[in-house]
Amino acid sequence: MSRKGSHLLVSIVGPTAVGKTALAIELAQFFKTEIISADSRQFYREISIGTAKPTEAERSLAPHHFIDSHTVKEEYNASDFEKDALKQVEQLFKHHDLVILCGGSGMYLDAVNHGFDQGLPSADEALRKKLKAELETNGIEALQRRLKQLDPAFYKEVDLANSKRLLRAIEVCMLTGKAYSSIRKGKGKERAFKRLKIGLEMDREHLYERINRRVDIMIENGLLEEVKAVQAYQNHNALKTVGYRELFDYLAGKLTFDTAIEKIKINSRRYAKRQMSWFKRDDSIHWFKPTQIEEIKALITTKIKVHEQS
Repeated sequence: MSRKGSHLLVSIVGPTAVGKTALAIELAQFFKTEIISADSRQFYREISIGTAKPTEAERSLAPHHFIDSHTVKEEYNASDFEKDALKQVEQLFKHHDLVILCGGSGMYLDAVNHGFDQGLPSADEALRKKLKAELETNGIEALQRRLKQLDPAFYKEVDLANSKRLLRAIEVCMLTGKAYSSIRKGKGKERAFKRLKIGLEMDREHLYERINRRVDIMIENGLLEEVKAVQAYQNHNALKTVGYRELFDYLAGKLTFDTAIEKIKINSRRYAKRQMSWFKRDDSIHWFKPTQIEEIKALITTKIKVHEQS
């Protein structure tokens, strides 16, 4: 039974393919607890291969939450996840002193740990309509160029294929006259639990090799067939992501198959770089190599003891 006041949320963060899932499962088994996924694409039950979901065998080793919880036809954002995940955290803390949050989607991880800044302006419908018209007329590249001019820092962090996030960041910049990155880092919300963030990193060359190999394995496991099965929903936000948009272009005759695969690898590596830019701005993250499992366990154990004594 969980002891009131000793609750600790441990976030496992880092770039794609670095080994977050394996570590989360190892820790969940060691500390006899459960895992909440904070990967913004693993929520969707129709897409598994291209999102590198934990396999059924891996999920059998430790309970996972927010895997296959939604459909690509639903709109589901970080604000929705904040509310749902906090309810799940509260339920898990009735039985566990420690809960693991694992993923590479920085905005979703921040939503649970800190919430969203309350000082950000509400959406301006007229401006949003104007920006959407620009997107439809000139393409997403026009929004990317505009964001780079308005907020170079956020440009380096954001998923440049996510038009929804580009629109919101540009909108905030234009409404406030300030860079979105400078005003979204205000004081976070208070939480009823303690927080510890563990970051995984490895040298870039090794990480990129792992990413390239992961893409090859996805293709071998049937990623193209998975993409074909969701082709009718390609305009939904859930599918505007690496691994899917490139193969949609192949199916539309815009790319050869080999070029599409190479683009998946390139865009995955770029995504990993943006993920690290996002996480490196957070000086509360404790960084480790994926092999330093015992050191990570020791840090968590020390934190638990400190919280129990406080």
